[in-house]
Amino acid sequence: MTNAMVFPNRRLRPTPYSNRLDQAGVTYYTVYNHMLLPTIIQSMEEDYRHLKQYAQIWDVSAERQVEIVGPDARKLATRISARDLSGAVPGRCYYAPITDGQGGMINDPIALCLAEDRFWFSTADSDLGLWISGIAHGLDLNVQVFEPDVSPLAIQGPMTEDLMADVFGPQIRDVKFFRFARFEFSGRQLVIARSGWSKQGGFEIYLDDGTLGEALWDLIAEKGADYNLRPGCPNLIERVEGGLLSYGNDMTRSETPLEVGLDRYCQLDTGHKFIGRDALLRQRDQGITRKIVGVKVQGSDLSPVMHPVRYDMLSRSVGMVTSSVYSPDVGDNIGFAMVDIEEAATGTVTSVSTAEGRRDALVCDLPFL
Repeated sequence: MTNAMVFPNRRLRPTPYSNRLDQAGVTYYTVYNHMLLPTIIQSMEEDYRHLKQYAQIWDVSAERQVEIVGPDARKLATRISARDLSGAVPGRCYYAPITDGQGGMINDPIALCLAEDRFWFSTADSDLGLWISGIAHGLDLNVQVFEPDVSPLAIQGPMTEDLMADVFGPQIRDVKFFRFARFEFSGRQLVIARSGWSKQGGFEIYLDDGTLGEALWDLIAEKGADYNLRPGCPNLIERVEGGLLSYGNDMTRSETPLEVGLDRYCQLDTGHKFIGRDALLRQRDQGITRKIVGVKVQGSDLSPVMHPVRYDMLSRSVGMVTSSVYSPDVGDNIGFAMVDIEEAATGTVTSVSTAEGRRDALVCDLPFL
């Protein structure tokens, strides 16, 4: 850890909500898609407790969009994604893993079908736009691929729906999970989806004009006073409890969707042809040799894992813990681990090497809550 300041530059872009977060006294940021993403506002546990009871406003502008538009947009979207998007319906969101030729995970975006010939891919941390542009060029497709001026603002927590109804009107209650509709704000029609990176429920507002960021934040903050609204951010404790994997932490290009439990989002038996399909079919036929699992680690509270730690039985390394944290509601240190398939059965007793020494651990099902 370091207390060094981040030097501002054009490669590390602010967000339309950065000033409001600075005023809120954000504690920690990370760098995500060349932007600042808050990771702790007050403290990890305070943010966690508040998220489970009230409503929070999250600056997730770093969740960048890759737009595909043009006559061949659907063809390109279908070619790059293991999720078959050939029948994607405008107004719906699709969890759409993207793999390389060897089946490795390049990204796990949410695809929003805006129109028959227009898609947004809401991306995890990677330069996905470069990959998609290269595929479009290689296939000589009639599309444009670019990053639009879209800065998502997430509203999460159990009080979110009532708050959003106060801001945008009661019709927002009709938006179902992983669906979106357009709602008026400052003369614009904003895409708002019932989605977000928590299990507490909420919405994501896709602001398509960054100059309106502070006005949107202020309107929601004013209405949010009745709901104990606070600034928040994706919370490590809550996401591990809920079994939400993080691209770059729990899965990378070195893993495949089959190894991280995403096979249900990969259409392998329908004739859907996508990049990586043949490799995934071979892996499925041969059987995976490793798997992501949940682990509970005994002992005193562990510090959040900042680097992977070894996960071993006796003296033989059988995998790696990818994320871990102490959960007050579970009452244990919990985490994800990528382990050899022989050690992946629920109930397997093993041990984890940590900075505090070796700890007994138990393989368990996901999610934890």
